[in-house]
Amino acid sequence: MKIPMLNIVGGTMIIASGFVPSQAFAGFAEGLQQTKPSFNIRYRMETVDQDGIDNKARASTVKARASWIMPSDDGFSVGLESDFVFLLGDERYNSTVNGLTEYPVVADPTGVDLNQAYLRYRDGGLMVTMGRQRILHGSQRFVGGVAWRQNEQTYDALRVQSIHDTASFDYSYVANVNRIFGPEDGAQPANWEGNSHLFRVAVKPAEGQEFGSFVYLMNFENDNGPPNANRTYGVDYTASFGAFSLFASAARQSDWGDNPNSYDAAYYTFEGRLKGGPVTYTLGYEVLGSDEGTAGFRTPAATLHKFQGWTDKFLATPPGGIRDSYVKAATKVGPAAFAIALHNFRAAEGGADYGRETDLSFSWPIGKRLNLLFKFAQYNAQDHATDTTKSWLVITYSI
Repeated sequence: MKIPMLNIVGGTMIIASGFVPSQAFAGFAEGLQQTKPSFNIRYRMETVDQDGIDNKARASTVKARASWIMPSDDGFSVGLESDFVFLLGDERYNSTVNGLTEYPVVADPTGVDLNQAYLRYRDGGLMVTMGRQRILHGSQRFVGGVAWRQNEQTYDALRVQSIHDTASFDYSYVANVNRIFGPEDGAQPANWEGNSHLFRVAVKPAEGQEFGSFVYLMNFENDNGPPNANRTYGVDYTASFGAFSLFASAARQSDWGDNPNSYDAAYYTFEGRLKGGPVTYTLGYEVLGSDEGTAGFRTPAATLHKFQGWTDKFLATPPGGIRDSYVKAATKVGPAAFAIALHNFRAAEGGADYGRETDLSFSWPIGKRLNLLFKFAQYNAQDHATDTTKSWLVITYSI
C-alpha cells in the first residue's frame, strides 16, 4: 500500500510531541522562518542510436526542482522537494510511459512528482527521518537515488542513523520505492510497494580505513517487483594510503519475500585507484554471479548508471551473471574535468562474451551556479544486446 507521506509527516510530528522533551522543539519556529527555498534547473539532450531500432532517440528534457530543506540541526527539521520534468521540442524517444516504442528508451517520463517530504529529529549523532527521502548507501551499488535520471528515486521510509567518528549504524524500513519511471505507471511501475529492511554498519579502525557490513531484505509486492525481491548479506572495505586507494566488497544473495523464483548467487568486486601526477588511474573487476546460469545476482535499488557502462545495457543482470573488467583515467585542466573508461563484459557462468564499452566525459563548472557536462558512450555487442551509441549534453543551473 502506498503511504500518504504528507499525512504521515504531520501525524508523526503530533505523536513525537508527546514523547520528546519540549526543549527539542526549541529553535524549530526560528528555523522555519530562516529556511529559504532553493531551485535547480537541469536541461538534458540525450540521443540514442541502437541497432535493431530504425529511429534514433532524441530526448530534450528539463527538470525544474524546488526544494525547501531545513538544516538538520539538533531538534526537529522538515524537508520538502518537488520535481517538474517537461519537454523542450518534439517527443522523439520512448519514455516507457508515452508508448513511442518505435524509438529507443530514454527513461525520463514527464510530469510533476513529490521527491521528498519528511520530518527529521536529530540529537547529536542520532538522526531519525520519517517520510519520503533519499537513502544513499556508500557507492550506491545496492541502495541509491539514481540522480542521473530526471526523476530521482526516493523512498517512503523510516530511517534511523547513529553516526560517530569511528562507527555508524544505519537502518531503514522501506514501505515504497518511488522509481525513476514515475510519476505515472507505464511499461515499468512508478512504485514498488512492499516491506524492505536495509541495514548497514561501518567502523573506522584507523585513519583512512573503513570496514562495512550490510544486510538488505528487499520485498517488493506489486507488478514486476516480486522477481526482484532478494536477501543480500555482505561486507566491504575501503582504504586510502596516500596516492593509492582501494575498495573491495563481497556479498551473497538469495530469493526473499514474494519472489516466485529460488536462486543463490555471489557478488564480489575489487578496485584500485592511483593518483599519478595530474591523472587518476582506476583498475577494477566486478562480478555479479549466477546460480548455474538460471538467475543472476541483482541490485534493483542501486544507482545502476554508475556501474557497468553508461549505455545501461546491464540494468537487469543476465541469467548467466556478468564479469566487468574495467580501466579508467581522469584528469583536470583548470576547472574542467575529463574522464575515460573502458569495459570488457563477459558472463560469470557459461563463458559468453557480452561485448565492450567505451565511456567519455567532459565537465566544466562556470562560476558557482552553472555547470556544463558532455558524455558519450558506445557499446559494441557480442553475445548480449545490440550495438548502442549514446550521447548527452547537460546544462545545470542552481539558484
